Amino acid sequence: MKVALGVSGGIAAYKAAEVVRLLQDRGIRVQVIMTQGAQQFVRPLTFAALSGEKVITDMFAAGGDENSQPNIDSAIEHIAVAQSIDALLVVPATADILAKFAQGIANDFLTTLYLATTAPVVVAPAMNVNMWSHPATQANLELLRQRGVRIVAPGDGYLACGMTGPGRLAENDLIVAAAMEGLAASQELAGETVLITAGPTRERIDPVRYLTNRSSGRMGYALAEAALRRGARVLLVSGPTSLTPAGGAEVTRVESAEQMRQAVLKLLPEATIVIKTAAVADFRPQRAAEQKIKRKGAMSLELELTTDILAELAHSKRSQIIIGFAAETENVLENARKKLMSKSLDAIVVNDVSREGVGFDSDRNAVTIITHSEVIEVPETTKWEVAQRVLDQAVRLRKVPQAT
Repeated sequence: MKVALGVSGGIAAYKAAEVVRLLQDRGIRVQVIMTQGAQQFVRPLTFAALSGEKVITDMFAAGGDENSQPNIDSAIEHIAVAQSIDALLVVPATADILAKFAQGIANDFLTTLYLATTAPVVVAPAMNVNMWSHPATQANLELLRQRGVRIVAPGDGYLACGMTGPGRLAENDLIVAAAMEGLAASQELAGETVLITAGPTRERIDPVRYLTNRSSGRMGYALAEAALRRGARVLLVSGPTSLTPAGGAEVTRVESAEQMRQAVLKLLPEATIVIKTAAVADFRPQRAAEQKIKRKGAMSLELELTTDILAELAHSKRSQIIIGFAAETENVLENARKKLMSKSLDAIVVNDVSREGVGFDSDRNAVTIITHSEVIEVPETTKWEVAQRVLDQAVRLRKVPQAT
């Protein structure tokens, strides 16, 4: 799939470079179109190096070379690009670009492309707080919404002009999530409800201390976004994490293993597919102290087992597909196969967390997906790509009639 990324002339233009990388992580080709104003903030070479594609900077000398001569190819390139893209994303979208889009003004490549494409359009505005609040800007935004343009609203914060308020470019994760929703490439999970658990849990020791683990939640959040893109309803039960969930996911936030258990069992009847990526604590203190434990010397901590949520889910299921995740440090495949059988799972995804650079605290992973009939190796890649492979397997399993 291919996205045209329009970059217009605001101080937030540099943030579009990260958007290129995030889209590429999701397997999307990106072609960047820069306005003249954008080139005052970021050089086209930056985006060319990141995207591996030609950066379009001018209507009639589309290669950006000031010595190049207009020709028939450059004169109609906006039509060619318009017909080749699956979405148009503009980051940042200035008040000027929003006004031109709303009024149909086509005086450069980006504005002409907007009129020429029938692909979904997503814009992420960024500007001074007064410009954002101005009735003209708000009227233009409303007009664009009525025409089906997806608006990723800016956040509140300190702005480059020194003012504070709405107008700051939205977080890149939110922008990319909106773009992916706009693409809506595959609807093979339409009608399915996917229940996903993500992140770590925290088991309280006293009011200021807890037991936890290194899980960041990235794998589960990538699965949630990927499942939404495939048309599923997504129920995301998340332990503590700093990640922003994809728009459209129905999020339940929990802290402890028991809270996660209760949330998952409550939602289970609604689910048709369950993917349990959360790194749930295996142990918790037998008793949590009511007051902060003072430092008086060596102490011991008595632990007890938490409930095995995955096993309980699998034994409580009706026709749901249940896919578990396992983080192992030794005898990786042997231990995973034992869990597949003992917990009555349909599939298990196992990774060797002793490897550096993959798994916990990383955007990358390398896993093996094990079912009762297959072993699928997924070499080191992005967690987004791993999410795709896991969902591919869920789709295959869903097509096989399940015992009730």
